[in-house]
Amino acid sequence: MATLRRLRETPRHLLVCEKSNFGHGKSRHRQHVETHYHNYRVSFLIPECGILSKELKNLVMEIGPYYLVKDLPLHELITHEFINNFVKKGSCYALTYNTNIDQDNTVALLPNGKLILSLDKDTYEEIGLQGRPSQYSGRKVMRYIITLDLMDSSFSPESKKYKRASWALNEKKPLKFNFLLAWHHEGAEDSTVMSYFSKYQIREHQPKIALSTLQDLQCPLLQSGELEGKPAESCSAPELFDWLGAVFNNVELNNQSFSFVSTYCCPQPSILVDKACLCTITGFIVSEKICLLLEQLCHYFDDPKLTPWVTLSVQGFADSPVSWRENEHGFRKGGEHLYNFVIFSNQDYWLQMAVGANDDCPP
Repeated sequence: MATLRRLRETPRHLLVCEKSNFGHGKSRHRQHVETHYHNYRVSFLIPECGILSKELKNLVMEIGPYYLVKDLPLHELITHEFINNFVKKGSCYALTYNTNIDQDNTVALLPNGKLILSLDKDTYEEIGLQGRPSQYSGRKVMRYIITLDLMDSSFSPESKKYKRASWALNEKKPLKFNFLLAWHHEGAEDSTVMSYFSKYQIREHQPKIALSTLQDLQCPLLQSGELEGKPAESCSAPELFDWLGAVFNNVELNNQSFSFVSTYCCPQPSILVDKACLCTITGFIVSEKICLLLEQLCHYFDDPKLTPWVTLSVQGFADSPVSWRENEHGFRKGGEHLYNFVIFSNQDYWLQMAVGANDDCPP
């Protein structure tokens, strides 16, 4: 009965909102973007806009490729050659594909060189590497986390630490996964990844881009200095967050009495805009490209615009072993970890960060 009650409980969701200015010396906007590593969807909404600027359109089209490598042995990610050619020469991202974080073994490579293994109890006991119990295991530990620092000087090919890891992944418990890979670098060609993994089944993918113009959109009124909103004057950050979710999912916002799908409507006060541009990018998107998008959206207000704000929303992979930095991420009933910037014309911004039940508070 206790298990049944827990299943019926509404899982905890956490939304953290803060405000600052992009020109402030202690603004942490870039840090939040750079340390949210595994991103699968990026959306930005520009009210009072029908066509993207040339600069924004070019940036969207240049997000860059990512790769799917099938049946890649895990030990390939700790070889001296891979570390020297990719990990140390740029930002290398990897994530196991079509694995469930609460059921399967899952692996992620972070751009700081940390290799995170989230393993079930049986695999952990077989592999012979030191780790720690998952903080979301409950009383009976059924999942363990192993972290290998590929950039650590003590992880050189001659070291005992490296030799043990190599033995464990090559001989003791060889593991294979389908991996998503992305590599951000300066000067080298993208084809390097294709050629390096040519003996495996590898395929290059381009992010999917969906561009639409929303007509007659009811938008909340916002004031950059009023995060909590003001009655009859402006909406709050949580109200905007809910509204964006509805817009991104094409929910009808007119609250018609005959609608059996949704009674949700735009929070008040609001304003009707003739049109708004919505762009959604889906794939395996590196943090560096999102930083460029955020910077370009800040420059959107270099010339006077009708709209006082635009938004940039980023969603992480639900089954990534981490959310921000190296914070352990779990799924439970949702697996969500996402953030949203509201960029104002005066360069103020709101940052909203949301996580589900099995996550620490966002940084």
